[in-house]
Amino acid sequence: MKLVFAGTPEVAVPALDALLASGRHEVAAVVTRPDAPAGRGRRLVASPVAERAEEAGIEVLKPAKPRDPEFLARLTEIAPDCCPVVAYGALLPRVALDIPAHGWVNLHFSLLPAWRGAAPVQHALMAGDEITGASTFLIEEGLDSGPVYGTVTEEIRPTDTSGDLLTRLAFAGAGLLAATMDGIEDGTLKAVPQPGEGITLAPKINVEDAEVDWAAPALRVDRVVRGCTPAPGAWTTFRGERLKLIQTAPVPDRTDLAPGHLAAGKNSVHVGTGSYAVELLWVQAQGKKPMRAADWARGARIGEGETLGG
Repeated sequence: MKLVFAGTPEVAVPALDALLASGRHEVAAVVTRPDAPAGRGRRLVASPVAERAEEAGIEVLKPAKPRDPEFLARLTEIAPDCCPVVAYGALLPRVALDIPAHGWVNLHFSLLPAWRGAAPVQHALMAGDEITGASTFLIEEGLDSGPVYGTVTEEIRPTDTSGDLLTRLAFAGAGLLAATMDGIEDGTLKAVPQPGEGITLAPKINVEDAEVDWAAPALRVDRVVRGCTPAPGAWTTFRGERLKLIQTAPVPDRTDLAPGHLAAGKNSVHVGTGSYAVELLWVQAQGKKPMRAADWARGARIGEGETLGG
């Protein structure tokens, strides 16, 4: 088939690579978000997908909005058979959805209908799911509600961060998306409507959502830290300043600390929660680089009775 691939962040690059390597389909163009300011200089930088497409000599389309007439006209000229999508980052209007003969097929990082929305991996981790995966589905105008072509499953490991899990899913999902294109092209794959039960939502997690509640159980605290790493970054406050929490570990045999209360030893830092303690392993103080929590505690000279959070 002739394909136009839509995607923006680094997590979409493995899928683009898989389609380029398949040898069975032609990636005629790539659609991605416009260049965005990045770094200290805030200079405009192309998306990872745009950079990869340019390396491969593929036409790159960067509409401000997918309903822009110039973009729709060019897409119509290209006349793709199908548009595979991975984390493109903009809502597609009906007029765009109708252009390819086989529609737009999205790779979503959950086992639909679970975790429809912008942050499925983070929500799966924060909810304590043991299994997740990726799904390919035909995009409709509803939120991740279209019929599903295929899935792959992935076990969530006890120490996974959302970054760890998303990386594995990006590569597993890349193979799924390529196989989905093959099945659509040869007519062996049919999309199956999602069940009406088991629907959960995964809205974008903002900075406010990533603040740790020390009154919550230790497992919940650890899940929030892992789910929000690397973005938006779990955090708390210490002496009125924000402290980023990069890695923690539950300590089930320590129950003597009240929620938020700190206990700094020579080589460890424990914090009380609503159940048992968690150990801080890596943190980042405001204006500082990430460091081992024990080193941070020594530098801060934590006193008896000091706490994290409000």
